[in-house]
Amino acid sequence: MTETLSPALPDDIEALVHAVLRAARDRDRTLATAESCTGGLLASLLTDVEGAGHVFERGFVCYSEDAKCELLGIARERIDSCGAVSREVAVAMAKGAILRSHADIALAITGFAGAGGPGDEEGLVHLACALRGGATTHREAHFGAIGRGAIRIASLRAALEMMRDAIG
Repeated sequence: MTETLSPALPDDIEALVHAVLRAARDRDRTLATAESCTGGLLASLLTDVEGAGHVFERGFVCYSEDAKCELLGIARERIDSCGAVSREVAVAMAKGAILRSHADIALAITGFAGAGGPGDEEGLVHLACALRGGATTHREAHFGAIGRGAIRIASLRAALEMMRDAIG
């Protein structure tokens, strides 16, 4: 598990991917993702490493509000009252991914990778990590207006750190 995943991927992200997969394999844990603003990038990274396929259980790409409701079972009222980019929705996404998969750990990401609507904070990202039969943690990040790609990379870094910490 030492091949380069992408020439554009920062070295620390690549190292985190390998560390997460190695820890999950060593502890016999399976992973799932529920992604909005990263559009499946985290799932892609977790499946790019040859020989680690048994660790990744599944990924949900839930970019629209309807997808969050349909695929993860989030109540429309929760999104309407809290907003799709919120702590409440990130936690519901992570819990929904646990309930709708066989994974031991699910990581959810929702945020504004670019300019959102009026009043939306570019670079605001909520992440949540749910453990089957255990706690769900949350992290709120304010990456700022650093550009869509940079926000997505920063989100991946934060997500992988949360997964690593959850695996132990």
